[in-house]
Amino acid sequence: MTEKFTLTGGARIGMANASYPFADLYVDKDVLKINASIVGNLVFQAKDIIELKAYRSIPIIGNGIKVIHRIEKYNQEVIFWTFKDPKFVLNEIEKTGFLNNTNSSLSDSDLEIIKRQNQGGFPIKKSVVVFFVIAWNLLFISALIPIFLNPNSKGFSFGIGVNIALGLVFLTSVLTVISKSFRKLILKEGREFEDIKKFIYFIILISGILSISFGLARFN
Repeated sequence: MTEKFTLTGGARIGMANASYPFADLYVDKDVLKINASIVGNLVFQAKDIIELKAYRSIPIIGNGIKVIHRIEKYNQEVIFWTFKDPKFVLNEIEKTGFLNNTNSSLSDSDLEIIKRQNQGGFPIKKSVVVFFVIAWNLLFISALIPIFLNPNSKGFSFGIGVNIALGLVFLTSVLTVISKSFRKLILKEGREFEDIKKFIYFIILISGILSISFGLARFN
C-alpha cells in the first residue's frame, strides 16, 4: 500500500475544461481530490464513488479517469485528463487503499468534507462572479463606444475601458496572492489559495501582458 498518489494533468467538469497543467489529482486512503482551479475543486470519500474507470476519447491527449459519483451538488461529468495510461493511474489509486475505505462512522474531517461538497465544486462566491461579469461587460461596452461614434475613423482602437477591465483583473489577481483578507472576500468558506493558485498566476501573466500591449497601442 502506498501512502498517497498525486498527479498533474487536466480536468473536465461539466462543460468546462482545464487543460494540462491546470488540474491536480490527490488520493490517499481517506480522500480523492480533483483540483481544477476555478473550473472546480472536488473532494470525494470512497462511499461517494460509484465507479472509477478509464476514459479514452483521443489517443494520448484524450486519456483520463472518469469519476462516476453520487454527490448531487457536483456536476455528473467529471474526468481527470492525464498523459499516463489510465490503467496505471487506476492501479496507483487502488494501492492507496482509498476504494476500500468505506467506514460509515462520521468524523470531524468527514463532516468538513460533506460541508464542502454541499457548497458545490466552484471555489469563488457567486456574488463575486456576478460583479465581475457585469463590470467586465460594462467596461468592454464603454470601450466600443468610440468605434461606433467614429465609424469612419482610420484604424481600429479600443477605448480606455479595455485597459480598465484588464487592470481590474490584474489587480484582483495580485490582491488574491498577497492578501488573506481579500481571499476571504472572494472565496467560499473553507477554500484556500492553493485551490486557485495556478489559475491566478496564469491570469496575472496574461492580463499583465495584455494591459501593457493595449496601453502601448493607445500611445502609438
